[in-house]
Amino acid sequence: MDVPAPAPTQCVLGVTIVLPEPWATRVRGVRTAVGDPHGNAIPPHVTLLPPTAVEKSDLESVTAHVTRVAARTAPFTLRAAGVGTFRPVSPVVFLDVAEGGSAIDALQQALRADDGPLHRTLRFPFHPHVTLAHEVDDAALDLAASAGRDIAAAFVVDRIHLQRLAPDGSWTSLATPALGVPTPVARAMHPLA
Repeated sequence: MDVPAPAPTQCVLGVTIVLPEPWATRVRGVRTAVGDPHGNAIPPHVTLLPPTAVEKSDLESVTAHVTRVAARTAPFTLRAAGVGTFRPVSPVVFLDVAEGGSAIDALQQALRADDGPLHRTLRFPFHPHVTLAHEVDDAALDLAASAGRDIAAAFVVDRIHLQRLAPDGSWTSLATPALGVPTPVARAMHPLA
């Protein structure tokens, strides 16, 4: 996992969509079974903002930015199914996002907007996915791909997670802002909304 080395005045943040149960347990089981060193430390998720060093003094403005972006984004369905890989560029096998990819892409672009506190250029083209194995040998990647073919997750994304990297390599939640309200048409269908 590529994590920037922060200066003493900085911390490392990430923004994710956390995979809910029962699928999180299944993905974690695949990662740990193949010896992925991050299998227990990193909750199964779709990355919206990869690990990014920011000034600690900017945490309040970053949290406000993430909350605003979430509020402007309508909830959407995410379906993860099918297995892919980033080999040979990177030793990663993943569960692919089969539905919800365009909403995820728009969300990550808004988080990294040029005028926002999380602006950054990505090293690789954005591809929404749930990691099944990383930093293991080819045989373990093949095992993860085989096990991942039986996983199919579908859920409504109604919030995102702003997280901070701890010194031990685990992630701590800073905020879980809810995604925006239903559209005016949907509200009109619900007189109590």
